Amino acid sequence: MYIPRKRKFWSVGVAHLTNDIFMSAGIVILTFLSATVLPMSNTQIGFAISAKQIAGAITQPFFGLRADKTGGRAIGAGGLLWVIITFALSVFMAVVTKNYWAMLIPFILQGIGSGAVHPVGALHAAETNEERSATSTAYFFLMGQLGLALGPTVVGLLLDRANVGSLIPLGNWLGFPGAGLFNPNFTPVFWLCLVAVPIVGFVFTGIPKSRERAIDTGTSTDEDGKTKNSAFEIVSWTPFFVIGAMVILRGLAQPGSVNFIPVLFEQKGWSAAEYGAITSSFWIASAISGVVFGNLADKYDRRYVVMASMVLSAPAFFLLPLLDGAAAFVLAIIAGGLSGGSHSIIVVLAQELIPDSKGFASGAILGFIFGTGALGSLAIGIISDSIGLSVTFQFVSIAAALAGILGLFLPKRVAD
Repeated sequence: MYIPRKRKFWSVGVAHLTNDIFMSAGIVILTFLSATVLPMSNTQIGFAISAKQIAGAITQPFFGLRADKTGGRAIGAGGLLWVIITFALSVFMAVVTKNYWAMLIPFILQGIGSGAVHPVGALHAAETNEERSATSTAYFFLMGQLGLALGPTVVGLLLDRANVGSLIPLGNWLGFPGAGLFNPNFTPVFWLCLVAVPIVGFVFTGIPKSRERAIDTGTSTDEDGKTKNSAFEIVSWTPFFVIGAMVILRGLAQPGSVNFIPVLFEQKGWSAAEYGAITSSFWIASAISGVVFGNLADKYDRRYVVMASMVLSAPAFFLLPLLDGAAAFVLAIIAGGLSGGSHSIIVVLAQELIPDSKGFASGAILGFIFGTGALGSLAIGIISDSIGLSVTFQFVSIAAALAGILGLFLPKRVAD
C-alpha cells in the first residue's frame, strides 16, 4: 500500500490537518456561544459560516495561480498563521463584547487564510509522486478530513470546561493589570491556538522555495503549427458544466449540512462535547471514505462510484433528525462517509482538466466546492428558521440524491 514519505507532502498534509481543525471548530464555537453569552438565530449562524467559507472560496483561485509560479511557501504557512490568529480573535471579541458583528469580522477573515492553505497543499500533494498523484491527493484530503473530524470534538471538550458566569480582569490572567475583561474558562481554546503556532514553522520549512516543475504559462504549437496556450487548453466545457451542477446540489449535503449538525443536536439537549463528537464522527467517516472511494475510482468507472456515494447517503440525511443517541451517531457516520467519498475524485478530475496548472485547478474547484457549501449553509439556516431544522435536513437528502444522478454524466477519463 502506497503511503507518501516526502517531507513536502507531510508539511502540506499537517498544514491541512491543522487548518481544518480550526475551520471545523467554528460551528461548535458559534453553537456554544449562542447558547451561553451571545444568542444567535440559525440565520445568523448560517450567515457567519457561509461568509467565512465564501471568503476562502473566492480567494483560492488567486492563491493557486500564485502558487503555480512561486511554490507558495509563504502563502501556505502565512495562511495557516492567519487562520490561527483570526480564530482566537473571533472568540475573544465574542466573549468580551457580546456583539455579533464584532465577532463576525475576524470569524469571516479566517476564510482567507484557509483559501491560501488549500491550493498550495493540493498542488504539492499532487506533485509528490507524479505516478501516484491521485492517491497522494486522496491522502492530502484525508489529513484535512481528519482535521475536520478532530476540531469539533477537541473544542467541544474544551468548551465543556467553560463557566460563562465568571469574569475576571484579562490583565490578571496575563500577569499585568489594565487589559480589559475576559472569561477565564475560555482560556483552553486560546491555549490550543498557542500550541498550533509552532506548526507554522514546520510548514514553512517543508514547502519548497519554488515548484519542482514550473508551470508552462507560455505558448506552444499543435500538430498543425497553430499557437495554443498549454496551461489552460480545454478540450470541452461539458465536464465543467456537469461538475458545476453536481457540486451545487452536493453543497447542501457536503459540506453545507454538517455545519448544522451541532445545532440540530444542541436543540435535542446534547452537551457541547456530545454534539462536537457526533460532528466529528461525520468528518471521520468522510476522511476514511475519501481514500476508499478514491481507490475505487482508480479501478472502476468513477461515474458509478460518485453516483453510489451520493444516492446511498440520502436516506441517512433524511433519518438523521428523527433519531437520537447511538442510532444518530450511526446515521452521521453513514451520511458523512458516503457523501464525502466523492470529494477527492472531484478535485483530481479538475486537475486532469487543467493538468499544467494544478494549483489554479485545485484552487478553483475547492473554491467552488466551499462556495456552494457556504451558500448551502446559508440556505439551510434561512429555511430552517421558517420550517424547522429537521424538515430542512430531509430536503437536503433530496439534493444529495440528485447530485448522485448527475455523477453519471461525468467523464470516465478526460481523454475519453
